[in-house]
Amino acid sequence: MKMQELSSSVESIAQERLARRKFLTQAGMLGLGAAASLTLGGTRVARADEKESSAEAAEEAAQAKDTVKEIFTAALIAEDLASTFYYNGLIGAVIQDPNLAGPGGSANNVSSSGNAGNVNYIQAALTQELHHAALFRSLLGIAEASQDPVQTFYFPAGTFDTLSAFTGLLDALENAFIGAYLNAIQEFASKSAAMKSRDGRWREPGDSGYSAEQLDYFAKVSATIMGVESEHRVLGRVISNSNPANNINYEGTDGLNAVYNGSKSAVAALTPFLTSSTGPGYSFEATLLNQATVSLPISGGPPSF
Repeated sequence: MKMQELSSSVESIAQERLARRKFLTQAGMLGLGAAASLTLGGTRVARADEKESSAEAAEEAAQAKDTVKEIFTAALIAEDLASTFYYNGLIGAVIQDPNLAGPGGSANNVSSSGNAGNVNYIQAALTQELHHAALFRSLLGIAEASQDPVQTFYFPAGTFDTLSAFTGLLDALENAFIGAYLNAIQEFASKSAAMKSRDGRWREPGDSGYSAEQLDYFAKVSATIMGVESEHRVLGRVISNSNPANNINYEGTDGLNAVYNGSKSAVAALTPFLTSSTGPGYSFEATLLNQATVSLPISGGPPSF
């Protein structure tokens, strides 16, 4: 779960982000790639009519296994994990760091030597993750948070004791979340393109299927959440005085190539936090019961359909 290093090669970026041969074919855009080869700074950008790499083929195979409900489920687990993480950061010993509430301070009583703005960042992040989880719960038809698939999350010992441990894990988690949502956007877009070419519904076992319009909406929702997770990554760097906080030109997939299935999926990346050998366990139920004591009201909802 280390932060993915963005390649300085425009060729690499093009292959990973732009030259999606199968997607372009399904969207009826292949001819555009055959007509011209773009260059950026003298570097050739891969064309859509070129043979896909083995890595790209493996990525597409992994993504093809993900169902819509599996993507929602992975996102729900990730958001519950994030909620538990931020809540315990607000009540753990780390909150008394001078970059947060300061010695003797708390989330609701920042000392004169603390930084109220940094505390607010974490309080807002907690609220946002809870809202995201509620959205995925509704999409999955889960009536109560007590029915969520994971109720205990495990963090390395000392995660909530010091600022370096807390912000270090914050960065790793948010990069994984960003990578997961980038893959989700791509997967929903690919499914939608397939539906538009067949003029039908994306059908999966146990449901009535999804229209192209619904899949487009799911991609939009994923993008709006990914944007907020990117804010969390940067604000975590602000808290830790990592400069510049906005240190990359493009968000990355963090080495992930799918959301739910495969060894490089988001679920695989987050599995350590579902495993007791990782460290102490933290109750999601406790987070839900007590989050209102430390969270901060935040406005806004998902995009309209």
